[in-house]
Amino acid sequence: MNHTIQIKQKLHQLKLSGFATALEQQLTQPSTYEELSFSERLSLLLDFEITQRSDRRQQTLIRQAGFKLKANLQEIDYDSSRHLERSVVANLAQGDWIERKQNLLITGACGTGKTYLSCALGHAACQRHKSVKYFRISRLFLALTQAKADGSYRKLINQLSKVQLLILDDWGLESLSDANRHDLMEIMDDRHEVTSTIIISQLPTDQWYNMIGDNTLADAILDRLMHNAHRINLKGESMRKKRATLAQSEHLVVK
Repeated sequence: MNHTIQIKQKLHQLKLSGFATALEQQLTQPSTYEELSFSERLSLLLDFEITQRSDRRQQTLIRQAGFKLKANLQEIDYDSSRHLERSVVANLAQGDWIERKQNLLITGACGTGKTYLSCALGHAACQRHKSVKYFRISRLFLALTQAKADGSYRKLINQLSKVQLLILDDWGLESLSDANRHDLMEIMDDRHEVTSTIIISQLPTDQWYNMIGDNTLADAILDRLMHNAHRINLKGESMRKKRATLAQSEHLVVK
């Protein structure tokens, strides 16, 4: 067995697959690298390994997040009717608000792109190696109910408390039960000033108090959500209707 094969085997044993791939490239293209010093070639190998690990980490975080949409910041529509500013989205995409443990409240009528925007920001957070989890709030409550039944409730609550960015969609779409309110209180209390949360709702924020339905718990939950929150209120026509109209205009009319 020659030395090159032995080196590759040892690299894979050490889980340095990126290093091994880059080494193979250097060996198969010797003229490209022959003028570089040993340290320069070694630096290139290490850079490729670091990049590969970063890419794998990002893909793992995106997969674990469970996003509803495969959203991209570059594809956000900044039509003036939406009242969505590029500078605001650009600042949020940098993730400083997540570092500061702040929240984001996104409101607007059905179809205005709230979920797309939140998922795009979630993807950006994953690219910065932040853990993210997306839930429609009805499915979160279902998961919590099932966890109570099988004894894993505390484990799930602890997991939710550690996610660096929790995205809760369809906030206020359904009325809350007493159990729902207490679950929300548990989650928000654990996450308060520790991690960040995005809330997505068709309801304006001034209607959230009545939606929660219990004065004491509404005060406690909303205090934890709102006091350090950024807010985006999307306007304009439904993005779904807009896309459907554009698609319809592309159809050939056969007479």
